[in-house]
Amino acid sequence: MFTGIIETTGIVSNIITTGTNKTFWITSSISSELTIDQSISHNGVCLTVEEVKNGQHRVTSIEETLKKTNLSTWETGMMVNLERCLTMSARLDGHIVQGHVDTVATCLGVTEKDGSWEYTFQFDRNFSALIIEKGSISVNGISLTVFNVSPDTFSVAIIPYTYHHTNLQFVAVNDSVNIEFDMIGKYVNRFMQLK
Repeated sequence: MFTGIIETTGIVSNIITTGTNKTFWITSSISSELTIDQSISHNGVCLTVEEVKNGQHRVTSIEETLKKTNLSTWETGMMVNLERCLTMSARLDGHIVQGHVDTVATCLGVTEKDGSWEYTFQFDRNFSALIIEKGSISVNGISLTVFNVSPDTFSVAIIPYTYHHTNLQFVAVNDSVNIEFDMIGKYVNRFMQLK
């Protein structure tokens, strides 16, 4: 379980493809503090730490995860948002994020707003019931509030701190981002479907 408050960023230092899996070595300021079997959010995707050495950690993404996220497009040198899991004594500054990405969205536009940035994304309209105006969403693992919601688009406003301390600063038009919709909304939607 995560909060969507990014702890730090890392750099993809190596990628190894084995069959349908991809293994990633990530270099970061927290890598040496991690332990094997620990769950870490990488751009909003919960991945298990398999090895730690020399200020790096290793994680593997299987075919199912690669299909539903943008991890298949990762390249060496890319910046990745990282967050360790929530502790029971921590404040929930963002919202409840599972690290289970629902889909990817495509960036339609980035507008600088004299001190902030506005991003607009398009997503598969099959998920439209899971997003509401002023609701929470996770974009590349970042807890954000949505506005200008339509059946297949939404916008988010980014403050300078978030822009400079996450990889959103590198997201451009036509780039894909990982999206996790609010868990509470998903439960409500499921309940309504079963009634």
